[in-house]
Amino acid sequence: MPNTRRHLLAAPLFAGAGLLAPDVLRPEPVRTDHGWTQSWFLDTFLRLPEDLAEARANGKRFAVVFDQRGCPYCVEMHTVHLVDPGIATYVRERFALVQLDLHGSREVQDFDGATMEERALARRWRVRFTPTIVFFPDMDELPKTPGHELEVARMHGLLKPDQFLGMFRYVAEKAYTDGTPFTAWWARGARG
Repeated sequence: MPNTRRHLLAAPLFAGAGLLAPDVLRPEPVRTDHGWTQSWFLDTFLRLPEDLAEARANGKRFAVVFDQRGCPYCVEMHTVHLVDPGIATYVRERFALVQLDLHGSREVQDFDGATMEERALARRWRVRFTPTIVFFPDMDELPKTPGHELEVARMHGLLKPDQFLGMFRYVAEKAYTDGTPFTAWWARGARG
């Protein structure tokens, strides 16, 4: 087991004035000094190879979310898309997400072992827009190469809620394996 520190915070059980069923958590965004996040995002030492290994050990896909303070689309992603119970439930059950700041200075270890600040990793992976979500292969261990050479899909900017969920479905269903890009997969009616 990798030596990482993780915790997930429980979301409140109240939604509006009504109590939800005990097994249904109402997703709630969390406001921080740096912007918005989700209580269920991973809190790690930002060693991406270890984060991926732990996600796989828990039967989940791994993705990295880049956003930035003051980004209105990031706020919308956290306060609209990721609080939608259908989207939140689907993503939480199937994905482990690590959030990075496009301009941040925390130290991150890339898949090739290189260590750098978040902002340097964003430049290395050619992340220019926020939010950007980078999805990684469904493998227990990846080759030692930079993350942008390993990704299987990338969401540039914020999609409409149905397409946002569709992108996660596209990755979870491995629709990328035959070379079909997300836009073509979506256009041919994969909206289920």
